Amino acid sequence: MAKKRDSHLSEEGFNFLGRQNATDSAQAMVGQVAKRFDKQYKGEGFALPPEVEAMPIFLEWTAGTLANRINSNFWEIAKPQKHWRCLDIGCGVSFLIYPWREWDAYFYGQEISTVARDALNSRGSQLNSKLFKGVELGSADQLQYAASQFDLAIATGWSQYYELDYWNLILAEVKRVLKPGGQFVFDILNPEKPLVEDWAILETYLGTEVFLEPISAWEETLKAANAKIVSRQSGELFELYKVQFLD
Repeated sequence: MAKKRDSHLSEEGFNFLGRQNATDSAQAMVGQVAKRFDKQYKGEGFALPPEVEAMPIFLEWTAGTLANRINSNFWEIAKPQKHWRCLDIGCGVSFLIYPWREWDAYFYGQEISTVARDALNSRGSQLNSKLFKGVELGSADQLQYAASQFDLAIATGWSQYYELDYWNLILAEVKRVLKPGGQFVFDILNPEKPLVEDWAILETYLGTEVFLEPISAWEETLKAANAKIVSRQSGELFELYKVQFLD
């Protein structure tokens, strides 16, 4: 049976408590994801069962070839324009990988891994001190940036680590920091893809639980957030979306 609201709570009070509960329930997962990726970025090994290490997907992961198959190239559906201000949420070490310097746009980041944050802040300005604007430490539901600051927000490779209730908070924060008409590009795990089961097993043993939400549930979440789907691109594991908030 669904719980009823306390009659003495205002709508604002209920919404605040709902947000607080969703945030609190996600913090343990945020910490677990940060711990896993700190370990990965440090190059530390993972102790996995022999049967997992024998899986073809694990061999691809250790060889570094898996990322090329499954990564979502956000610029294929939302190429940054000159002088745009772009925010990469959960950026990892992406500024050391994708070609952001080619677009003459200003790039900011936010990340939960201290190892990734420190690596990017020490290297990014060396790559291009004009375009690289630094990486802040923090979770996606609490973006460390002003309202209406960005033309483009990006969030790829990590949506599957969090439940949809938490994503409601993330979408509200992304909407806050985007300029009116700004674009949000993110990817979601498609549970119908053949590779998903093995990938989810590997991720679980690496220390990050995967939530297999149907595409329809994600699209309902976007609709509830007044996010209009502008375009979509299908990959081997993820669906890449470009959306705009309607109000």
